[in-house]
Amino acid sequence: MDFVGDIAIVEVPSQLEVCKKTLGEIILRSHRKVRTVLAKAGAIGGARRLRRFELLAGQDGTETVHREHGCIYYLDVAKVYFSPRLSFEHNRVASQVVEGETVIDMFAGIGPFSILIAKKHAEVRVYAIDLNPEAVDYLKRNIIANHVQGKVLPIIGDAKEVVPSRLGKSADRVIMNLPERAVDFLSPACDALKPGGGIIHLYHFESGPNPIETAKKKLAETVERIGYKIENVLLARVVREVSPYRYQVVLDVGIAGHAIQG
Repeated sequence: MDFVGDIAIVEVPSQLEVCKKTLGEIILRSHRKVRTVLAKAGAIGGARRLRRFELLAGQDGTETVHREHGCIYYLDVAKVYFSPRLSFEHNRVASQVVEGETVIDMFAGIGPFSILIAKKHAEVRVYAIDLNPEAVDYLKRNIIANHVQGKVLPIIGDAKEVVPSRLGKSADRVIMNLPERAVDFLSPACDALKPGGGIIHLYHFESGPNPIETAKKKLAETVERIGYKIENVLLARVVREVSPYRYQVVLDVGIAGHAIQG
């Protein structure tokens, strides 16, 4: 079960389908701060990474206010992507940023990486990109709510087009939280880094008995194919198991500053 603001989101097992409304009422009564209980009614899908929900109990509505690491986020769980399960990652990455850095958040959503980075650091610039216009609307609202105007710069569009046309060779660090397809965006991500190189935080879904090593191999092959070189792997860890034998992993990698000539 996930809690996003005052909304509880549950995945109802098939054997409990007949009593799901009762389950919703029990959750509502058991959690004083919950006003709405929703059931997942499908997988996350589409370019905007959205999911359908079914109301089980409480008020009928999907907009809420979520608080995390001292930040406030306005969002609608049916219109934007947001995962409270990435709370640790939001803080981990934000804590690694160095004063004076330029960061590109390629799939920023409502801003949980971008805004926390700006809250933690006095001198940073974060370009926060997303192709979902409703997510960018909430991102703009959250920038104001968290008083990080001028440090987080929202951009609506496809990162594959935005980065080459506007942000090439500008970043010290790139965040790639699109585990379904992040590997497909490695070329613009590497091109976004400054001539001296930089760091990429890549989130990726991987299956099998050794997901980290498989993800490392896939990343290394892709980076080499697009003409760059990994200098070092700073961190590789399993973030969470998303289904049996399928995992979300994160790789923090240092990329060399110059493309391989060949």
